[in-house]
Amino acid sequence: MAQYIQIHPQNPQDRLIRRAVEIIRAGGVIVYPTDSSYALACQMDNKDALERIRRIRQLGEEHRFALVCRDLSQISAFAKIGNEAFRLIKSLTPGAFTFILKATKDVPRRLQHPKRKTIGIRIPDSPIAQALIKELGEPLFSSTLIMPGEREALSEPYEIRERLEREVDLIIDAELVPYEPTTIIGFTEDAPEIIRQGKAVAKSLK
Repeated sequence: MAQYIQIHPQNPQDRLIRRAVEIIRAGGVIVYPTDSSYALACQMDNKDALERIRRIRQLGEEHRFALVCRDLSQISAFAKIGNEAFRLIKSLTPGAFTFILKATKDVPRRLQHPKRKTIGIRIPDSPIAQALIKELGEPLFSSTLIMPGEREALSEPYEIRERLEREVDLIIDAELVPYEPTTIIGFTEDAPEIIRQGKAVAKSLK
């Protein structure tokens, strides 16, 4: 049975953030809020927890996950960032963007897209997400909370609890978080490209 805690969406309580991170470090899978939806997360090097997320969402090997980072300095250990990508990401973050970058050799294969050798990176504008990453000291492995056969992420904490309290270890209630997909920008070719237009706008790429 999942633990269920209410965390203030703008001023996260330190003791509750510490409790959530203890669960993550112990191998747990959590539900937490980002700036675009609720999402599932676990520690990035925990293979069993990662596979639990795959089972919950019924995802195949080709699905693209994301590493949720605190800032650009964390990204550089996992993705190859050229000067143009660095400047653009710096100007757009934190925000509701997902950046697709070439993975470095240090990234485990299970975290990469199996064919393209790329990795999705996020720096969300969410106080709770940022607090979790800061306390954990490393990025979170994350996947939007879209259930099998559905097109939008769950947004109501009460419904999340009803449907997932036996599937995850912790549910963070941060009130309603409407689903607004991130804007996906790819840097795998010579120039940045908008792969999906979502909530956020990159005016320089219009």
